Amino acid sequence: MKTILKAVFLLCCAMLSASAARAQKKVIIEEESPKGVVLVTIDKAGDEIIRIMNESQLTYIHEPQAPRFLLTDRKGKFALGIGGYVRATAEYDFGGIVDNIDFIPAYIPNGSKIRNQFQMDAGTSTIFLKLVGHTKILGDFIVYTAGNFRDGSNKGFQLRNAYVSFRDVTVGYTYGGFMDLGALPSTIDFQGPNGATFYRATQVAYTYKGLKNFRFNASVEVPSVDGTTDSGLDIAQQRMPDFTAYAQYGWNSKSHLRVGGLIRSMTYTSTLSDKAHAVTGFGVQASATFNVGRQWQVFGQATYGKGIGQYLNDISNLNVDIVPDPDNEGKMQALPMLGWYAGLQYNISPKVFLSSTYSMSRLYSENGYPANEADTYRYGQYFVANLFWNVTPDMQVGAEYLRGWRTNFDSSANHANRMNLLVQYSF
Repeated sequence: MKTILKAVFLLCCAMLSASAARAQKKVIIEEESPKGVVLVTIDKAGDEIIRIMNESQLTYIHEPQAPRFLLTDRKGKFALGIGGYVRATAEYDFGGIVDNIDFIPAYIPNGSKIRNQFQMDAGTSTIFLKLVGHTKILGDFIVYTAGNFRDGSNKGFQLRNAYVSFRDVTVGYTYGGFMDLGALPSTIDFQGPNGATFYRATQVAYTYKGLKNFRFNASVEVPSVDGTTDSGLDIAQQRMPDFTAYAQYGWNSKSHLRVGGLIRSMTYTSTLSDKAHAVTGFGVQASATFNVGRQWQVFGQATYGKGIGQYLNDISNLNVDIVPDPDNEGKMQALPMLGWYAGLQYNISPKVFLSSTYSMSRLYSENGYPANEADTYRYGQYFVANLFWNVTPDMQVGAEYLRGWRTNFDSSANHANRMNLLVQYSF
């Protein structure tokens, strides 16, 4: 009898072990109910789901990683990922301050008596939902929404992305076409280089990938126009969208060259003529990032245009997309402006890297602007050096030094310094 019981016990153990081994396979186990869902780690999802999820992840350092856990249908054809990161920073300004939680040279005050300040921030912590799958009609599709808690001083929820992508078409609110996420440097500072283009817009965009190593993109975007007005001038409702386009050539996963452009029409009203007018703005841009050997990464961007203050990090805070024309009463103008940055990254090991970036943004005078306010922003400079350590695949720490300069049209100048510390955990 004992022998029979022992044999039955061993048989049950063998069956349980076989069942557990089958559960660890990448293929989702089909059960009786085809409409149910299964919770799996991303490495246990189907190959197609993993491919779409990874290919659609952006390389920008402030973008969350692929989610750790997925909800999938029983057949493994669709998956909903829930992920994000908790991010905490500590910031100390010395020898001059920036009057903002982010390091924005345009916000360096003139003649401030406060030379030091301490701040902490967890508002950039981000959470997202990402649905991916593949159908005959839609092809590879992504439905993505994300937000952080940077909506003002009350730490309210702020939408960062909300879009759907299918058949190389993107519809919704996401990063604009007149920027290059892949060429941006790694910074603890959430704003990044003052001469970089960075913005989000509600848009319809199409990307063509039919040529090897080439990518072409065109988008129609909802405009956002800020400007400086006077008693007889007002910025009106905008009549035209912004149009962007770029062409990109890439020769490996970390190397590409991109050129792009933007054209926009900015509408304003004048009491002098009692009707609406429009000023044309435009921008041209070139950016690149590439490997030099196994350990060095080089990156940079240069942007020039008129009336594109909304897109340049520093100048977007100055309300200078359009300004009054001192030489023509009742008229507004688009000012020339320039932004650029260049930097290096050195990979000490697969887990540790150093980087450094210098950046500048500049606003040019035209037709007598500025007429009466000589302390108006003329140009800003931004320097950053940092160290990042990926302690685990999900946890990152870093330290950073920043220095900024602001120079006005009257040649007065002020500067600031900041030390940043970072702890971030992704899920």
